[in-house]
Amino acid sequence: MSHLARIGLRAANYDKTPVVAVPTAHAASCSVGWDAIAATLKKAVAGRPRAVIAVECYPCVHDDDIRAELTRVLRPALVLDSKAAFKTPAEVDALVAPFLGGDDPIFGYLNQTLNLPDFLDATRRAEIAGQIAAASSGLVLVVGPAASVLAPAADLLVFADMPRWEGQLRQRRATVDNLGTRNRGLKASLQYKRAFFIDWRVADRLKQATMAKWDYLLDTTELAQPPKLITGAAHLAGLAAAAARPFRVVPFFDPGPWGGQWMREVCQLPDGPPNYAWCFDCVPEENSLLLEFAGGVRVEIPSLNLVFNRPVELLGEPVYGRFGPEFPIRFDFLDTMGGGNLSYQVHPLTEYAREHFGLPYTQDESYYMLDAQPGAVVYLGCKDGTQPEEMFAELRAAQRGEKLFDAEKFTGTFPAKKHDHFLIPAGTLHCSGANSMVLEISATPYIFTFKLWDWARLGLDGKPRPVNIDRGEKVVQWHRDETYARKHLVNQFTPVASGPGWREERTGLHQAEFIETRRHWFTGPVTHNTGGAALGGVNVLNLIEGDEALVESPTGAFAPFTVHYAETFIIPAAVGPYTIRPHGPALGKECATMKAFVRTQP
Repeated sequence: MSHLARIGLRAANYDKTPVVAVPTAHAASCSVGWDAIAATLKKAVAGRPRAVIAVECYPCVHDDDIRAELTRVLRPALVLDSKAAFKTPAEVDALVAPFLGGDDPIFGYLNQTLNLPDFLDATRRAEIAGQIAAASSGLVLVVGPAASVLAPAADLLVFADMPRWEGQLRQRRATVDNLGTRNRGLKASLQYKRAFFIDWRVADRLKQATMAKWDYLLDTTELAQPPKLITGAAHLAGLAAAAARPFRVVPFFDPGPWGGQWMREVCQLPDGPPNYAWCFDCVPEENSLLLEFAGGVRVEIPSLNLVFNRPVELLGEPVYGRFGPEFPIRFDFLDTMGGGNLSYQVHPLTEYAREHFGLPYTQDESYYMLDAQPGAVVYLGCKDGTQPEEMFAELRAAQRGEKLFDAEKFTGTFPAKKHDHFLIPAGTLHCSGANSMVLEISATPYIFTFKLWDWARLGLDGKPRPVNIDRGEKVVQWHRDETYARKHLVNQFTPVASGPGWREERTGLHQAEFIETRRHWFTGPVTHNTGGAALGGVNVLNLIEGDEALVESPTGAFAPFTVHYAETFIIPAAVGPYTIRPHGPALGKECATMKAFVRTQP
């Protein structure tokens, strides 16, 4: 019997490749394959006796391959590798060391000061500038990270972009180096740590400064697909289109030591991995956007580009003013159906995150139960009367392998069923148990979780996963015990409003958190409103009940947008009023959405 049959579900029409159609005026602005790309670039510089093309490469782009292919098809008079201008790897290592936290395998300090020119050697930079200036005729090609810095007056600026998730996969495949060094083959988690705290920050500052000047964007994300080149104008037009309508980012799925089987069947995922633990379907800093061009050609770009280029329209002025060009709300799935418990953990307080990691806010979150089997539980808050010293002594003994940690002795244990909601402000001990399907709604500081106990299991690499007992001990809020959790953190549903065929409930989050969540049950249209770009804020929703729903504009401002069960979708602040109603197979049935937004007032 399939897992779906056991839990009484059928496979949803979950869209794993949602697209944003580029406006018609730019729909033909895409060249596919190296030969077509060469023809486009040659045409753009035709008639010039001398032309410089700078191809700026985001971290984890295979710049050597791009240089080789462009050299083959363009036959330039001079080809320059931008990496030749970098400081030595030893000098770069010394430059970034203050941000890497020493031997800590996970945490460092967020770089806010380094820029790409800081990675360059002054003498080598001057030599390359001299080579460019000395080329009196023909085509000069400069490719790699910092190419735009080395050739600031280039006739064409091409930006070879890369979503962070694909970058992480390349780190796992040991095919890329961190910025300014030669470390492919280094443990992928350490490459990720360096990219998170340093490389991406450096590259994103350059991206924000240059995006409006890109002549072209080069997509080489899917290695099995031919490369694609679009005009900078088409890229910006696609971002503008996304900021004016509901959209979805491209979800990605990943196995884990505790992963389950619910997503494999409900989201119709391929066989291969032993399980699917995570789905990240609203993390614009790591997810992709698919821009669709004429003929169904799809170009993959980082969805972060939208945050950078259209922050007010996307986030709303109040949210942008508070967070800057960052998307502060994250939706993801945690699947333990047929799997194991999540790691027993705690998130740092904002003050701790700011002092130790340079982060302006922390990971407040909640678990919304999309599904749960009988006997499922959520561990939340410490047991009433827990002695901190005793609990952490046992955690350390378990870490040394002397005994197993008894989580139920020290932690509140709450039965979990479908549509329950557990609130988890930072500093609260927590863990979802096995046989649950969690929609996790949280703030977006990425990796800032302190694991305290991992149930004596190994990671998928066969090695123990890092725990952070010393850090965790400093942030646990002991007043959030089982009694507190039952009163303040479990199923805090409050009716807000109702109308013909719908009702709205406030579901959290906790008063210490900046995210508000609302659940709507409906058999007919429900009216929502982001408040507009000037005064409102972005909405993030998931269809938590029902096969299908339709999102519409009462003024026809955007085309009707279809969403399916379990899909997360984003409503930019600029959209203003919109409605959601059951559609297709859900007509005549009750549907539900979970909506999150940033509180603009207490």
